Amino acid sequence: MPLAKISILLDEPVAVIRPELHGQFAEHLGGCVNGGLWVGENSPIPNFAGLRTDVLNALKRLRIPVLRWPGGCFADDYHWEDGIGPRKDRPRRVNTWWGMDVEDNAFGTHEFLMLCRHLGCQPFLAGNVGTGSPREMRDWVEYCNFANDSTLARRRAQNGSPQPFGVRYWGVGNEAWGCGGNFCPEDYGAQYKRFATYLRDFPGTPLFLIACGPDGNKPDWTRRFLRKIASGDARFNYRIHGLGAHYYCGTAGPSATEFDANQWYELLHKAAGVEQLIREQRTVMDEFDPQRKIGLLIDEWGTWHFPTPGRNPLHLWQQNTLRDALAAAITLDTFHRHADQLAMANIAQLANVLQAVVLTEGDRMVLTPTYHVFDLYQPHQGGRSVRVAFEAPPIRFAVRDTAMQLAGLSGSASIKGNVLILTVVNPHATLPLEAEIDLAGRSISRAALNVLSDEDLAAHNTFDQPNRIKPSEEALQIEAGEVWHVFPAASVSRLEFELD
Repeated sequence: MPLAKISILLDEPVAVIRPELHGQFAEHLGGCVNGGLWVGENSPIPNFAGLRTDVLNALKRLRIPVLRWPGGCFADDYHWEDGIGPRKDRPRRVNTWWGMDVEDNAFGTHEFLMLCRHLGCQPFLAGNVGTGSPREMRDWVEYCNFANDSTLARRRAQNGSPQPFGVRYWGVGNEAWGCGGNFCPEDYGAQYKRFATYLRDFPGTPLFLIACGPDGNKPDWTRRFLRKIASGDARFNYRIHGLGAHYYCGTAGPSATEFDANQWYELLHKAAGVEQLIREQRTVMDEFDPQRKIGLLIDEWGTWHFPTPGRNPLHLWQQNTLRDALAAAITLDTFHRHADQLAMANIAQLANVLQAVVLTEGDRMVLTPTYHVFDLYQPHQGGRSVRVAFEAPPIRFAVRDTAMQLAGLSGSASIKGNVLILTVVNPHATLPLEAEIDLAGRSISRAALNVLSDEDLAAHNTFDQPNRIKPSEEALQIEAGEVWHVFPAASVSRLEFELD
């Protein structure tokens, strides 16, 4: 008999999985933008209007729904007018947050929105509260969104875009509790209200304004901020549409590629902790917003390992292994299971920084294991999440003499039309696990299986071995209408069923 059971409860829908839960994030940090996304038209590296062709093609495949830019900490020291107009005339600024690099502003508003158009994704602009002003951010909105004959709209047209960009998502600052100004919740609440008052909708583009949430799961920050927002004129509540928390599960072990089995489990356990954040943050938000007009976002998330030897530690470059892939899968599955409580999520970051989906070096590019997870999980986008019950022996381990446990199997399920997608993580470092899959009596006309796994827990792709780890298609056992499968150790699996 199978040691585990997965029950798909098709008659218990959760909510539609918004594509925005698979969002990405790009900051002017290390090689994320310069060298990762942007090389300029005169580069010997193949490019399309300055955008790297290899990276552009790889990202198109992911169907990225929304991309956040320009930061991060960089956002609250960024002045948008530095990045428009002829590139030869753009000022050179010192990036004081990330290594004192000189930013030439060659990649600005028009270049970012061109990238979004090519990727078919929605832009999410993070505005400058820390060193900026309400007028500056208000003018950025007009520059991007106003269609008629204003001075800012004329400047946009002179810079190559007669038609408005129609940017809907706007972050009012970033990490207000830290690099965005070191505000307490009440002081940021006052600043948010001041800024948001002047961020108005222009015809054709209703804004979705996003406030800074806490650093991790800190209910007190959220409660105090919302109490400040709720004070005074109750009508102001309509000027806040989202609250963005950040959740980095960090690391375990000496480096991204050096860890033992306990440290493997420790990091995956930390990744699973995002579920508690979602539940507790939404509970606090519901105290002030029972109708859920304000969406919960996690607009930065991912692993964060110790600095890579031989590289600038402030550039946050890190290798990406099978362990990172399972952390991403556990996180995305959690988002799907709580699709009724989340509006958006953005992994950090797109290229060459933290849990990147692509790494570049000169004219070479490699897809990371995390890239392959996002690729495997694409079919969930727009599907209706349904409840799924996992019955499996828990994995017990210890961290510094403290006993802990991790779910033996986890995942999520969604249905679109008659196609059911089931994604499953087996986090056990060494043992495969056989599981019966109960489809609530539904018969199957077609089934497919893709698996990402490796015997080496630290398996990763390099520029010399770019395909060391990637998904493979495998057979799925179906006998007399019964479905069962042996999930490999340390694996992410996508099962696709066409139901009769």
